[in-house]
Amino acid sequence: MGGSKAGTCTVNALYCGLAAIFAIDTVYLHTFRTKNRNMHKMRNIDFDRFDYQILEALQKDARATHQKLAQDIALSPSQIGRRIQRLEECGVIQGYHLALRPDLLDLSVTAFANVSLERHGEASIREFAGAITDLPEVLECYAVAGEADYWLRIVVPDLPSLSRFVMNKLMTLPLVRSVKSTVALEPIKHTTRLPLPERR
Repeated sequence: MGGSKAGTCTVNALYCGLAAIFAIDTVYLHTFRTKNRNMHKMRNIDFDRFDYQILEALQKDARATHQKLAQDIALSPSQIGRRIQRLEECGVIQGYHLALRPDLLDLSVTAFANVSLERHGEASIREFAGAITDLPEVLECYAVAGEADYWLRIVVPDLPSLSRFVMNKLMTLPLVRSVKSTVALEPIKHTTRLPLPERR
């Protein structure tokens, strides 16, 4: 559900996948300064097969101890610990998070919104990023190429909640010109695991 300043609402069930494909960058997870600093650190690190094996194992089970990882990776627990610390310090490992079932927590509706802004200057972008950061219903936000400026993933309890969120929160942001949203019917695949290269 969505609208323009005139209160219109457009639902397009085929559009959300295209927005994700052309996603450029997250708006609010990190500042540009932090990203640049981490990128500089990563350029000075050579990743070998052990690093990739550790990352792949942690993607499967982030709670795995160093001792457990050492059972499948040909390194000692202390060596694995030092490598994990290095991967954390350089920003490759950004954190460890708990995955929850939203439908079991009365958050049954997932929607994808395409947002267009009235202005596109640097100040406008910073203002929008700050406003989106303060909305807990928005789990992801990307700047995208195409007709819209941003792509959002939103989680709410039900359709009336989605309507209220779009009309009373998104559309009231001073820079937002229009919102087009898509309601997800059924999850087919959802993962945070990256397709890391296999290095033996």
